[in-house]
Amino acid sequence: MTSKKRSVIFYSLAVLCIFLSAVFWASEKIDLAGWSLTFFFVSLSLTFRYNRALKGLSFTVIIFAAVTLAMFHPEYFLQWGNFKLSSLIIPLIQLLMFGMGASMSVNDFAAVIKSPKGVVIGVMSQFIIMPLLGFALASLTNFPAEIAAGIILIGCSPSGLASNVMAYLSKANLALSITITSITTLIAPFVTPLLMKLFAGALIEIEVMKMMWDIFKMIIIPIGAGLIFNKLLSGRSKWLDKAMPYVSMLSIALIITIITAAGRESLLKIGALLIVVALVHNCFGYLLGYWSGRLFKMPERDCRTIAIEVGMQNAGLASGIAKEMGKIATVGLAAAVFGPLMNITGSALASWWHNRLPKEYTDEIVHK
Repeated sequence: MTSKKRSVIFYSLAVLCIFLSAVFWASEKIDLAGWSLTFFFVSLSLTFRYNRALKGLSFTVIIFAAVTLAMFHPEYFLQWGNFKLSSLIIPLIQLLMFGMGASMSVNDFAAVIKSPKGVVIGVMSQFIIMPLLGFALASLTNFPAEIAAGIILIGCSPSGLASNVMAYLSKANLALSITITSITTLIAPFVTPLLMKLFAGALIEIEVMKMMWDIFKMIIIPIGAGLIFNKLLSGRSKWLDKAMPYVSMLSIALIITIITAAGRESLLKIGALLIVVALVHNCFGYLLGYWSGRLFKMPERDCRTIAIEVGMQNAGLASGIAKEMGKIATVGLAAAVFGPLMNITGSALASWWHNRLPKEYTDEIVHK
């Protein structure tokens, strides 16, 4: 069966499922409407996989399917027997960080020596622009204190792991992207708690030293283990490189789904406004990140890189911090909303830039 035929089949299923969702909703069969809407997103995701232009959004649509199921049937994602599924969040984040460490080497940090200006601007922009934006948005809204603190927490988190993929698709400076992500992640145990104390200390109690240790456990230890694994099995762990993207996607999907189920009641009350706030936070991160590079006369490729690094946050880490604080259903909500949104906007921005090559990129091709 050709890809085109498969696409038509899944598209037809998506249309049928969304129609059934409307019928069930009108008939007040809410449970069935929830299942139909979930299968609509699954079918749509499979449709996108066979469309070159939309393939990058396939995983994001699967996230929407998982979130939809969690909203209609939160009982599946709260507790199995005596085991609370929220206990999986920290191990999943550690698994993500291990995968990051296993894919890194000392050579990845060579960009710091080759292009220190871009690294410094990127790291400084990340930890100045996003915390200030988060604080401003939290102050302008009338959210409860813990949810407002969650908005600030997203801003105080390091760059997201997906930023490297978006930088590659955007024809940006991939080496610079990897370096900024690595450095912001590695210094997060020290910077994020201090920024949270500064900007969110009036909203909730912030135990700086405890938060530092919590982030250290989630980031430094697993990344260190991944680096050692990579060093010892250099050239012999290609299976891990192939498996980790799928493991990462599954981990992110589970984290977001568990948080959505835990915070369902709050999301039903303030979900729409929280989506708007997260979208503004994300998009202004791209905009201000880009112009911070332009302000310091950085090349176009570097400006694109900084924009993506600043706009895309590590929502998984923010979720883990919220879990360690015992506030996953409130402080963790902003992360659950921000995660899927940034993948949509990041993919759209990457698609826009992908077909608009920066001058220095075309020059490199000509010289080669």
